[in-house]
Amino acid sequence: MRKKQMKFIGRELMARLKKSTYDVLFADLISPCGDLIALKLNIPFLFTVRVTPASTLERHCGKMPVPPSYVPAIMSGLTDRMSFGERVKNIISYLVQDYIYQSWWGEWDSYYSQVLGRPTTRCEVIGKADIWLIRTYWDFEFPLPFLPNFEFVGGLHCQPAKPLPEVLWRHKGKRPETLGANTRLYEWIPQNDLLGHPKTKAFITHGGINGIYEAIYHGVPTVGIPMFADQPDNIEHMKAKGMAVGLDIQTMDAEDLVDAVKAVILNATYQENAMRLSQIHHDQPIKPLDRAVFWIEFVVCQKEAKHLRAAAHHLTWYQYHSLDVIAFLIGCMAVFIFIAVKCCLFCCRKCGRIIRKTKTE
Repeated sequence: MRKKQMKFIGRELMARLKKSTYDVLFADLISPCGDLIALKLNIPFLFTVRVTPASTLERHCGKMPVPPSYVPAIMSGLTDRMSFGERVKNIISYLVQDYIYQSWWGEWDSYYSQVLGRPTTRCEVIGKADIWLIRTYWDFEFPLPFLPNFEFVGGLHCQPAKPLPEVLWRHKGKRPETLGANTRLYEWIPQNDLLGHPKTKAFITHGGINGIYEAIYHGVPTVGIPMFADQPDNIEHMKAKGMAVGLDIQTMDAEDLVDAVKAVILNATYQENAMRLSQIHHDQPIKPLDRAVFWIEFVVCQKEAKHLRAAAHHLTWYQYHSLDVIAFLIGCMAVFIFIAVKCCLFCCRKCGRIIRKTKTE
């Protein structure tokens, strides 16, 4: 949607919203302007997100620490165990994605400043979010540092499977005359119920995070055929966890697909790893959906959650990386070395004069 259209629609929308009383705004981080509405209404807001390219918004706006030495950038295709060359690739991936994404959101800075009537940036406004609900969990993620206002809610849409008819067939069109009485035709099949069926042995998926979590929830090994965005990384995570086999959609053939399906079905390791991740997912003190509801209600009751925001929001970029402290210490060391060298040279010259004077006498 163009900014002019958003501005026009925004006037009508804001007029209606201001007539009502809202306690909190819940927005998707990927879509701009939800945070603007919250600030205009003077109410707290929360974000939900799977991930942004190279975690750019999470790192720069949410101040989430992401050491590139062991936290792979999204869309880099890497895991948390990287060689030297892979770490070089990872840092380059972070830099390139940062540049691309910041170039895109930079266009929004002037719009945010115009709406709020003061100089600002989209990143500064995003950083005012009280809670970030991340749609993953440690069953999927590699270990990494996290802030207290970032909460995992991966798999919040998952639920126990409902019973299914004996035979299912996804079919759109005329009903075949020879169709058996025990076969049901559907234009759309409930994926969650299929994955939860005890006879389901494998799941062929494009690697979307919702399907991945349904597979984790029900403990079903997967064959991943990713296409774009975060899908290749999602499959890499599942491969690293020992639950999936990945295929390249550009180079695979029918035999590759058959071999991959046979591998995850016949090799018991994949099923064991899938069940292990499923147990990790289910063994939580509170369900993901309940956790999300708790934090939304918490912000509604407390009117904010600023006590969970790191002080990093008040630091400049060089203060955040302690570059000023490092420069100060290097300066102090340089002055100390300079004085020490000068003192040594002075002592050497002094001693030299004494020795020469002694020899002359």
